[in-house]
Amino acid sequence: MRNSKSVLFIIDGLAGGGAERVVLTLAEAIVAQGDEVTIVSLRRECAYSIPKGVSYLLVEDTYRGLFRRLTEIRRRARALDQALEAVVPGKKFDLVVSHLPKTDRIVAASQKCYDAWRCLHCALTVGELGNKRGWRRWRKQRQLFKTYDQKKLITVSRALQEDVLALGIRPAAMAAIYNPFDLEKIRMLARETTSFDQEKFLLHVGRFHPQKRHDRLLEAFQQSGYRGKLLLLGEGNGVATGSIRERAKQLGILDRVVFVGFASNPYSFMRAAEALILSSDYEGLGNVLIEALVCGTQVISTNCPYGPAEILKGKLSQGLSELTAPALAEAIRRVLANPIPIADEMLAPFTLEESVEKYHDLTTMCLKKSK
Repeated sequence: MRNSKSVLFIIDGLAGGGAERVVLTLAEAIVAQGDEVTIVSLRRECAYSIPKGVSYLLVEDTYRGLFRRLTEIRRRARALDQALEAVVPGKKFDLVVSHLPKTDRIVAASQKCYDAWRCLHCALTVGELGNKRGWRRWRKQRQLFKTYDQKKLITVSRALQEDVLALGIRPAAMAAIYNPFDLEKIRMLARETTSFDQEKFLLHVGRFHPQKRHDRLLEAFQQSGYRGKLLLLGEGNGVATGSIRERAKQLGILDRVVFVGFASNPYSFMRAAEALILSSDYEGLGNVLIEALVCGTQVISTNCPYGPAEILKGKLSQGLSELTAPALAEAIRRVLANPIPIADEMLAPFTLEESVEKYHDLTTMCLKKSK
């Protein structure tokens, strides 16, 4: 009988996003193997339930003083250390993984978690530097080097490793581990009914954020000639939602665009859709593409950096398009006219078992180095 291992995941909140779902999926699977998992959330926001057997610790920042932004990282790192020491005094976790950029910066300033692996879910060049110019870009680059250079990194796609190295960052170690997908669980949840089961529709799943390019999505939908509906699963602030609604109105398709909002079970919508569309300028991997394929649904995506081309290989590559609305519209027509049977071997690199095994290898490696 093997010895139980202890894993700590640290993340900046558990809002309804892909990285958050990845952490919870991994935690549940690792616990099922007989190991211990603790999730530390740095914000109270929690859109998902914590899996049975997983320890949960909230380390919320409630400071509202004058120099809140200036002192945030060190203050929150100190609070993280104090909370861990209070709950698990003297405990040394076998594997510590930080998720999302804000968390990575806090972990870099921590005494207890400084040596954690940082998991990159998105490209640093576009996610962190994309809108920065001049002094702000220089300052952000210095921050990225402080956080990631000579640190241990996990990337959720192979292409993200190229992005890291292109910035001149030289990790102490780097591993590419695809996000985990529990095929059986996804397919079980996909069988749930929706109020749209008897309708024809295309689906987009993602927050209302400029990265997701809902403007391109709406234009491609209109240009494709598709006569069904377009369902938008996701949320955003009032400005973002209003902008998408206004653009749909300008294109004359508002009556066929449905704002569903956040769905705790997006898989039933994926299963019922004729196709899922990803219209982004960039992704870390493109989780929704894999999830839709697991549900047996056709997928269409911009061939954006950094993940879709690693997913849509072989015959599935017909779903890739250039980053323009006309090209995306053509891909919609092409895929709907020639649907590809989705075989399990297409999904083999993305299974839960494969990802958990690679995390287990990291834990074993960390244990060997600590001896």
